[in-house]
Amino acid sequence: MITEAERRYPVRIKLAVPADGLGNRLTQMQSWLDENCGFDAWAITPAGLRGIVNDAIAIYFLDATLASAFAARWCAGYRVASADGAFRVREDAPAPRISARPARTP
Repeated sequence: MITEAERRYPVRIKLAVPADGLGNRLTQMQSWLDENCGFDAWAITPAGLRGIVNDAIAIYFLDATLASAFAARWCAGYRVASADGAFRVREDAPAPRISARPARTP
């Protein structure tokens, strides 16, 4: 599974799994990935950092732009910080975009 993902997808992001796990966020991440990348443009595999299988996951992408968008949406901090070489998952959601009012024409 990991070898196939590394062969097929050129971009990888490692995410440290919080001590209490990802829970519902994993489902939300997978939905985001399907909606924004397409179901065949990404893959998730285990990526243990310290020899522990479930302390990190690797998400593979076909495109670096999509990986960057994922990191901006799901990773903690204004600057994407890493812990032991893996991004940390953010606890909150980014603020929603507020649309500008339509311009008035005279």
